[in-house]
Amino acid sequence: MIERRPFDRLGGADHGWLNAKHHFSFAGYHDPARMGWGALRVWNDDTIAPHTGFPPHPHADMEIITYVREGAISHKDSLGNVGRTVAGDVQVMSAGSGITHAEYNDEAEATRIFQIWIIPDSAGQPPSWGTRPFPKGERSGRFVVLASGFKQDADALPLRTDARVLGATLKAGETVEYAMAEGRYGYLVPASGVVEVNGVRIDARDGAAIRNEPVLRVTALEDAELVLVDTAA
Repeated sequence: MIERRPFDRLGGADHGWLNAKHHFSFAGYHDPARMGWGALRVWNDDTIAPHTGFPPHPHADMEIITYVREGAISHKDSLGNVGRTVAGDVQVMSAGSGITHAEYNDEAEATRIFQIWIIPDSAGQPPSWGTRPFPKGERSGRFVVLASGFKQDADALPLRTDARVLGATLKAGETVEYAMAEGRYGYLVPASGVVEVNGVRIDARDGAAIRNEPVLRVTALEDAELVLVDTAA
């Protein structure tokens, strides 16, 4: 089963400094049929105006992954972490027992991010934060694990949940496959480009909610940049 969720039908709000689209219920957007997908709870498509951002605010017991599509995001938190994550790279904040952070676009141009929240396997763990580069060239024609709760994914940012976040870049006409274990939930969004997922067309920034598909066969109809989340129930 692959359900296409068109970008132009997503919930969201334009706050001036922030133009946000929500694949799942979030903030003022509520749809009881879209409260999450397996352990995936939030997928926000945010455009942040230059020299603006999210002032300090708290989180707890959530794995928060930020995938930077364009520009850069600057991070500060109550643990003393400070960092800047640029386009194509990823940061992970494990909110755990509680953390306060701020996220700003300190750049001269708009920053565009996917912010992904996944429910952790257990509550109350110590909070943490990390970031690392993932050169797009290393993802050419294949999925690369960006963040993971599995020990075998040693090169990925760590997650405290039974999930993977993966990225790939495809040239028009290229195909990549990904095996989905039984009972898993997949959610795929092209950051750019158009693809077919097992024959279902998914346009840029659409969502594809995936269940009971043992193998995903993704073919690029034009050059594409992909983000895929694979979670347990």
